[in-house]
This record gives sequence, structure tokens and C-alpha cells, in this order.
Amino acid sequence: MKVSYHGHSVVKIETKGKTILIDPFINGNELTDLKVEDEKPDVIILTHGHGDHVGDTVELAKRNQSLVIAVNELAVYLSHQGLNTHPMHIGGSYSFDFGKVKFTQAFHGSGLETVDGEFLYMGMPAGVLMMVEGKTIYHAGDTGLFSDMKLIGELHPIDLAFLPIGDNFTMGPEDAALAAKFLKAKKVVPVHYNTFPPIKQDPQKFLTLLEGDIGKVMNPGDVLDI
Repeated sequence: MKVSYHGHSVVKIETKGKTILIDPFINGNELTDLKVEDEKPDVIILTHGHGDHVGDTVELAKRNQSLVIAVNELAVYLSHQGLNTHPMHIGGSYSFDFGKVKFTQAFHGSGLETVDGEFLYMGMPAGVLMMVEGKTIYHAGDTGLFSDMKLIGELHPIDLAFLPIGDNFTMGPEDAALAAKFLKAKKVVPVHYNTFPPIKQDPQKFLTLLEGDIGKVMNPGDVLDI
């Protein structure tokens, strides 16, 4: 299984002949190495309904007949735009042909802005656990630190965790380091930083806050084989 990082919170997983994109924010993401026209995801998983996470989901899913997995309210909204969606919610899990997906809680917001400047509620934000090929990957989405991360780690031995470190909108480096400790993840990759001025961070400094040699800074396009 190949897991790659593509700037901001974009993660790609290639497994069992399937390509899965998490939070495909490509257009408008100056840090990404991806181009929408080149991507052919079979599955798109969304952590929450903000523009820098929903990103190019509609175009990608329509072009590739992708299955979109999201929290119920966001999934229903996207289904009305003609997408093939699978609605889920926090605490629930479902076994797909590529593996098992479970949504966890996250402390953030979730809403999309209309052309009139109003926000449409998109349900609760979430983190995502993926159990694939005997491995567990955790994408925390956008979240602050919360103590139940200890429970997530106890219930699900995490091989690879993607944690936001940008601060301002999410956890900063210090809180993310504590989250890694709570989760007991074997490998931790920082995400959601340096895309915009308010979330400017030094990822190498974040690694020094972690206990043990578990941190890995991934540049856009870097790949891990797990």
C-alpha cells in the first residue's frame, strides 16, 4: 500500500487496485503537486465541509464516477449535485471493497459558503480511520486537541497518523505532539500548515516535540510504503 501527501491536508492512498483521495483541495492549493485533470480517484473521503477540504470533489467525482464518503449532511448535499455518495457519521464504521472506514469526532466547524455569502451547515466535522491491508491510518481532519484521542488510540492501534499542526484554526505543534502521545501512533506526519499565512509553521520543529523517532515530514509528492 502506497500513502502519499500532497500539501495542506491532501492524502492519497493506493491499495487493492483502488486510488483513494482524502480532502482533495487542489485548485487554490499552492503547495500541492497534483493537477485535477490528472487525478482519477475511485474513492474520495472528506473530513468536513470547508472549501479547503472539499476542494475539487465535485469535479473529480463527476469526471471519474468516484464514490464520495462523508458525514451524512455533507454527503446528502453532494448527492444533490449528482455525486455518488455514501453517508456516514461519527462513531460509525463501514466495510468497503478496499477496507474499513470509521469516522471519529473532531472539534472544528463544517459549512460551505454560498455565492450570497451565507453558510450552509454541513454536519459535524470528523476524523477518519482507515483499516486497510492489516494497517490502520488515521487522518485527524481539522481539530483541536481532545482527551478522547487516548480512547481512539486504545481501540485502534494506529500505524500512521496525519495530524494538523498549523495552529489558529486547528491544533498547533505543541497540542499535536500531545495528540500523538495520546494516540500512540507508530508514525506521525504533520499536515495543514504553511498553506496560508495564519498557519505558518516549522514542521521540523514539530518533530522535536514528539517522543521517540516517530515523526516524518512529507513534502508534496512524497510516498510511504506501509
